[in-house]
Amino acid sequence: MNLRHVLMASALAVMPLMGAVSAPAAVAGKVHGIGLWPLYYRSLAHARYVDLTHTFGRNTPHWRGFGPMKEKALFTLRKNGFHIDMYCHVGQWGTHVDAPAHFHRGLRSVDEIPPSQMLLPLVVLDVHRKVARDPDYRITLADVHAWERRYGPIPPHSFVAMRTDWSKRWHLGEKAMENPDAHGVEHFPGWSMAVLKYLSRHHVTAVGHETTDTDGGIDASKNDYSLESYWLGTNHFQIEMLAHLDEVPDAGALVMVTFPKPHHGTGFPARIIAIVPSGAGARAR
Repeated sequence: MNLRHVLMASALAVMPLMGAVSAPAAVAGKVHGIGLWPLYYRSLAHARYVDLTHTFGRNTPHWRGFGPMKEKALFTLRKNGFHIDMYCHVGQWGTHVDAPAHFHRGLRSVDEIPPSQMLLPLVVLDVHRKVARDPDYRITLADVHAWERRYGPIPPHSFVAMRTDWSKRWHLGEKAMENPDAHGVEHFPGWSMAVLKYLSRHHVTAVGHETTDTDGGIDASKNDYSLESYWLGTNHFQIEMLAHLDEVPDAGALVMVTFPKPHHGTGFPARIIAIVPSGAGARAR
């Protein structure tokens, strides 16, 4: 199924929720019926847009190996009549994309990720209640199959996000995200190899999560990034440190995955936006 078919299918799915919508006068008549414009005016213009991106700055929680972000005003309104800031931070800062080249030489870099992979069906695997009971929880195939029993097979070329509600710790700072014990071992949820292999076999385009790592905290504390290496090694990208997954439904939304185009970049801050059918919300809070 190509992107246009995905969009049209999504439009048909949400149209009954929205009813007939009149186009603005400026696009009435024939103009309203050209190309993909009907899709926009009948569906996307009335959808709910949810920002899945954290605002980043100097105090952004980050992986323990990174230094702080630096920011400097090079030109100011008072002195120059315009304002320009210089930002200095690692590529993997805040909500960000990890390209396959982040772990594997010769695989795709950020600038090689095609635009066709930047608008995708959004699948949300909700394990936040299990994580509340066990911060070291690793998502299982049983969680994936539970989603499939409710909604059908994981759609090909989709973006699969793991909802843990770990992003609610963001405002509490880096230590809250790491959740270390008295021995310095971090405790936060992660993916599992069985699930990542399953998603790869089902032609998922990308995965995303709310934590700083693909691997759970215990493994990350040992510098064991086997899961991240595996997923990126399939030449697929991922998004880390997502936000507000509790505001989108488990199925039926689209996601826009956008980021700049650094030459040979292995990662960069990203802007991730869910497009939710009007009237739809998260299945569970």
